[in-house]
Amino acid sequence: MSVASLKSVADVFAAAGVARYESEWTTIDQARVNRFADATDDHQWIHVDAERAGRESPFGGTVAHGFLTLSLVPMWLLQCVPLAARISVNYGMNRVRFISPVRVGVRLRAVFAIAQAVEVEAGSVQVTWLVTVECEGAAKPACVAEFITRHAF
Repeated sequence: MSVASLKSVADVFAAAGVARYESEWTTIDQARVNRFADATDDHQWIHVDAERAGRESPFGGTVAHGFLTLSLVPMWLLQCVPLAARISVNYGMNRVRFISPVRVGVRLRAVFAIAQAVEVEAGSVQVTWLVTVECEGAAKPACVAEFITRHAF
């Protein structure tokens, strides 16, 4: 079940434990991985050296950084959760696990469900989202996490 639009704290509470939101698929290409490597100064060969990764990596090619996958979570939330808040901020993460490597060239999407919603002040809510990052065609998720956001309506 999805709520048409989350326009209030009450709407968020109504969606908790019931609504499920799926983002669009996103292709993880080598250019994106390279840009992330440049932004974070993490140029480990399993991410950026396709030739060496093809020869020596247990993954058979380059893989995305786990934190690249994680950094896409806010984008996916905006794509699929109909939040109509005045302002929304990322508050943190709990229990992040990178279950499966993300091979360059695959498509990922995120599935969100509200695990908990707590009113933090009048008209504002803190939401703990259960996030599963799915890899198209894979049996296991790429990542699972609890993503915490705050929204003022």
